[in-house]
This record gives sequence, structure tokens and C-alpha cells, in this order.
Amino acid sequence: MECQECQKRPATVHFSQVVNGEKSEVHLCEYCAQEKGYMDQYNQNFSFQDLLSGLFNFDSGTSFKESQSSSYQRQNALQCDKCGMTYEEFKSLGKFGCEHCYETFDQHLNPIFRRVHSGNTTHNGKIPKRVGGNLHLKRNLQQYRLELQKLVEKEQFEEAAKMRDQIRELEKQLSEDKGGDA
Repeated sequence: MECQECQKRPATVHFSQVVNGEKSEVHLCEYCAQEKGYMDQYNQNFSFQDLLSGLFNFDSGTSFKESQSSSYQRQNALQCDKCGMTYEEFKSLGKFGCEHCYETFDQHLNPIFRRVHSGNTTHNGKIPKRVGGNLHLKRNLQQYRLELQKLVEKEQFEEAAKMRDQIRELEKQLSEDKGGDA
């Protein structure tokens, strides 16, 4: 796509604006965007760290006024024993000072992880289909065992029996796969 202004260079800056339900789009090269003043609106030195610290700035359910700390809260701020980093510093920097910060700020991290990872607080990774045949079965087996435990705790024994049977089936598949590999 060419720049709508000069028709010489490729358009690398794309702006969309919706006013009263009417959408208008502008596609400009970097030079024309600077000339027209579009680039002045945005910080050129925006980094990945800035993006992360923007996600960390507010805990879920906290308004801007509530997030502004009083002097009393600053004195009692959560601080890492090993590196001395405070939670406020972590939020503004977007990275930890040391590996112990994970433990120190643990209670405040789950809302951040949920926001960043679309509601998830654990990272399971991705297993390639051609390589991870047994890994998929093992992961399913682990999930089924957790589900079985929850069902027993809730005293839902019929569903627990079905889950037990699925677990036995997966264990059988795993033992057959190991027997065939040997």
C-alpha cells in the first residue's frame, strides 16, 4: 500500500479514527506522518518494558485514585528482602530485581498474570504433535487425576467412577506405548 499523501513510499503508519460511527483511515509513510504531525502524538521511545509496566500499573478492580499511595502506604510498602525492590518499583519498571521477588510479590502477581495471559495463571507450554505423543497422554492423565480428586471431594461418585475409568484407559495406553518402544 502506498502513502496516501506522497504516493511515492510505502505506507508504514496506519491510523483509524471513529467519529460518530463514521470510520476514517489514513495510511501514510513515516515522513508524511511526521510532516502532518501524526507522529508527535506518540512516544517514539516506547519499549516493551513500557508496555509491561502499563499492564502492571493497576491491580484488578483498583481505580486510579485508589492506586495513588499515601505516605503511610509508602512506608509499609512490600519489599524484597534480598534485592530491596519494592512492589511500586516493580510496577513501574515491569521487571523483577531478583529471583526472590517472585516469592515476595506472589500475592499480587496472579491478577497481573490473568490480565496478560487471558485469564490463565499457569503456563503449560505447547507440545509438538509429532514428538509429544506420550506427553499429551501424561498431561491428560494429570488433569484427569485432579478432576477425580475434585469430584471425590464434592462427593460426586458417579462422575468420579467415569473419570476413574478414563484414567485407567489412559494408563493402559501409556503402558502399551512404553511396551512398544522397548
